[in-house]
Amino acid sequence: MPAAPTDRPGAASTHARRPAANPWAVELRELGRRPGSMQELDRTIPAPADWRLELIGVPEGAPVHLRLRLESVMEGVLVSGDVEVPVEGQCARCLDPVEDTLELDVQELFAYPGSTTEATSEEDEVRLVEGERIDLEPMVRDTVVLALPLSPTCTEDCAGLCAGCGQRVDDLPADHSHELVDPRWAGLAGRFTTGAVADRPGDPEEN
Repeated sequence: MPAAPTDRPGAASTHARRPAANPWAVELRELGRRPGSMQELDRTIPAPADWRLELIGVPEGAPVHLRLRLESVMEGVLVSGDVEVPVEGQCARCLDPVEDTLELDVQELFAYPGSTTEATSEEDEVRLVEGERIDLEPMVRDTVVLALPLSPTCTEDCAGLCAGCGQRVDDLPADHSHELVDPRWAGLAGRFTTGAVADRPGDPEEN
């Protein structure tokens, strides 16, 4: 019985050369191209690293839950359904941590190459079926990032930080305040304070 072939010394193994499967790719062979054909998709995929804005985003590796329906139409594949994804960030007012879960509706047509939709759309306005598959990641990423708030808050009525001491206003008593002195008079105020201390009743007077 002949021995199993081995990799040549110094050559990359067959497993190393094989590209990793893209979890966002959906094969369309089962769906086919007959208009009206449908396929359900329920899949949870780890989030990539770049789904975020400055103050909030989806943590890398967080579970992105897809519940989608793929429908074959004349011009391509219509994808509709919803996406559930956790987000984490920082309150724009008080800087406290913010956590939430987004539940978003999606609907997108992936056009067949050469279809009327592709011919009449700008290149960046239409997503295409690539061979016998579609890549869902750009569609979901755009949907999620566009839904992220530019200025997230921990609560709708967060009062932010105290300008005088930097503490969270919502954690301070209602009568919390700071005496504000106009910087132009700060030196003079200091002199009066010093003089008042020096002239307290009971201090020895100079003869």
